[in-house]
Amino acid sequence: MKATQYEGNQTFSVVEKEKVVPSKGEVRIKVSYVGVCGTDVHIYHGMMDKRVQIPETIGHEMSGVIDAIGEGVSGYAVGDKIVVRPLDDRLVKPSDKGFNHICEELKFIGIDSPGAMQEYWNVPAFTLHKLKDTTDLKLAALIEPLSVATHDVRLSGLKAGETAVVLGGGPIGLLVAMVAKETGAQVIISEVNEKRIAKAKEMGLNAVNPMNIDLVAYVKEQTEGRLADVVFEVAGVQPALDIMTEVAGIRGRILMVAIHGEKKPVDLFKFFWKELKLIGARVYEKEDYEKAIRLITANELPFESMITDVQPLSNIQKVFESIDKNPDGMKVLMDCSL
Repeated sequence: MKATQYEGNQTFSVVEKEKVVPSKGEVRIKVSYVGVCGTDVHIYHGMMDKRVQIPETIGHEMSGVIDAIGEGVSGYAVGDKIVVRPLDDRLVKPSDKGFNHICEELKFIGIDSPGAMQEYWNVPAFTLHKLKDTTDLKLAALIEPLSVATHDVRLSGLKAGETAVVLGGGPIGLLVAMVAKETGAQVIISEVNEKRIAKAKEMGLNAVNPMNIDLVAYVKEQTEGRLADVVFEVAGVQPALDIMTEVAGIRGRILMVAIHGEKKPVDLFKFFWKELKLIGARVYEKEDYEKAIRLITANELPFESMITDVQPLSNIQKVFESIDKNPDGMKVLMDCSL
């Protein structure tokens, strides 16, 4: 079988390996598509070399079909369409308080252990979510990042009729915006990249450039002065942290979606003055995956527009080089059958 390996130094290789019989409690998946995400790009740039066991097959945004079933696995059959929720949460402790998706010993499959960018992939059966036979496997590769969005929106408590401002119009930002709009909320995306603004508008979303307008004034105008009920900080940059407390209205909720690896200044006075809430959000839970699966299966949102390119697995090196040259794209999928 064909498999890719991250070798370090911004280098991927494509190698031939033997298919492995699934162990007890495992299934073997014939992988269909794998999406390239920001974490994969960070790995490519060497930013996670202390965590990834080089050489390693990476990738976690995937879809596929069960090819073989190990001993002790029930509820699945060869030929079932599936996706993997790539969280290995078996080492839970009482201190985790039952929140297995963020447990202290959580291992992320595709980062801390071999991932999906290969033709066949063995995974623990408890990570599987079954799809309908009619599910488009290309769109199904979006279920993992879409689950991030469904988790974020669920934790925010966003309701129909409220206003949400999404700071950042990259792939996760657009998915958050789509899920927020699907709840019946008014959604405004703030993004500085004109190509991403154009993509958002193409998808029927309201997107503005805060470099060209006064974002706070614009949101006031759209809300009769109430400002945002929910702000999703997805950009991960200081200007977004600066504006999030300004654009949030009284008792607004701010969802911290972006990962900030370093301490950064935040206007805490605004939390006091407007009784704001700051909510952290990390990965997803089972119910978020099931919500994402329902949305993908219904296919009533512009998910197809999120996919900007599909490349054969053998082109993996060129794909990562191309993403570096063209960071404006949304989602590149690797076709693991080629």
